[in-house]
Amino acid sequence: MQGMIPVASLVIGIASSPAERRQLARLLGGSDAFLIVSSVEQAREFLGVVDTPPVVAVPPPAQAVLAEAGQNTLTPPPSDLAVDSDRRVLRWRDQEIDLTRLEHDVMLCLVDAPGQVWTYERLHLEVWGNRHLGRGSDMHSVVRRVRRKLARLNAAATIHAVRGVGFRLAPA
Repeated sequence: MQGMIPVASLVIGIASSPAERRQLARLLGGSDAFLIVSSVEQAREFLGVVDTPPVVAVPPPAQAVLAEAGQNTLTPPPSDLAVDSDRRVLRWRDQEIDLTRLEHDVMLCLVDAPGQVWTYERLHLEVWGNRHLGRGSDMHSVVRRVRRKLARLNAAATIHAVRGVGFRLAPA
């Protein structure tokens, strides 16, 4: 299949209760990118679309709706935002700020997959090297520090939390 351009996809699950969202997260755990929201309106807001996306009903036990969105719905980060791994710095235009190892590794994941939701489990595996999540306070602490550094740089990007799922890099 030479000459084919890979198309990124995002699976969106809609489940109204916390129990249904947990069950859906377990079902979608093997997906590259997925987002679980509690309403169609939240999904549309996340995607920034007004038209109704293609919807496929998922039979029980999931009892949710999944939609697949193409590559054009993922928002790339501003091209001026970069992670310099050799020097472990975050660069926005002509400014730089030092990153700790954990901050660097989190930003490397997020910048390499702009707009993609990184689940807590997947980020923990990539950055900390294990599946232990605990309460997740370690990850939230790192993200909080990186957000402050992005603000100090006046970068036009921020890290959005996707409640109960993970984080994604998005324009301000």
